[in-house]
Amino acid sequence: QVHLVESGGGLVQAGGSLGLSCTVSGRTSSTYAMGWFRQAPGKEREFVASISRSGFNTHYADAVKGRFTISRDNYKDMVNLQMSSLKPEDTAVYYCAATLTTEPNSVYYTAATYNRWGQGTQVTVSS
Repeated sequence: QVHLVESGGGLVQAGGSLGLSCTVSGRTSSTYAMGWFRQAPGKEREFVASISRSGFNTHYADAVKGRFTISRDNYKDMVNLQMSSLKPEDTAVYYCAATLTTEPNSVYYTAATYNRWGQGTQVTVSS
């Protein structure tokens, strides 16, 4: 059974950058499409970015497009989210998610599609 652990969260000033990592264990990450979601206090969990098994395709929420970059290293079983030009509204708990798929180039952006989740890491952007 796959296990996901996020790291890299913290406090950053508006306009700054921060990188998150998700380590996948228990099964090779290359069999999973991966995604990042976030949940701010009092709000529903929302999609941030996703990447296909192959890493060839990515998809971003409009709110982060052009500022965030998702990538993966299947040899290291890691998925990364590089965040730049951060805004206070990016403050949230960020979750890594995985979904087992036979499609190497498909991306998924609904939370219900994912069946494996990490514990989350807090990102706080101060104004």
